[in-house]
Amino acid sequence: MAEKDTTTTARSSHRKVREGKVVSTKMDKTIVVQISRRISHPLYKKIITRYNKFIAHDEGNEAHVGDIVRIMETRPLSKTKRWRLAELVKKGELAITASESAESSSDNTKEA
Repeated sequence: MAEKDTTTTARSSHRKVREGKVVSTKMDKTIVVQISRRISHPLYKKIITRYNKFIAHDEGNEAHVGDIVRIMETRPLSKTKRWRLAELVKKGELAITASESAESSSDNTKEA
């Protein structure tokens, strides 16, 4: 019998992973992520978009409204929080323009 080498085999995670857009960051360490999926209507066969919102834990408050993020299933963290931020996939246009306007306003106050 050959023994398995457990150190070299990668442990696969059975946790669900979803990718979506951040729609709210008003709570501390919490984001609301909207996931969209396109389905065909069962009777009329028209393509329609369905949306789900997930409450996710963001420990470092890294995500901003408009960002595309990847969230991963986790243990229950509160009454509604069952997901956590896995990674920031893409910065949103809203977040980029907000940071640029904040920088320009701070430059204007320094010059005056």
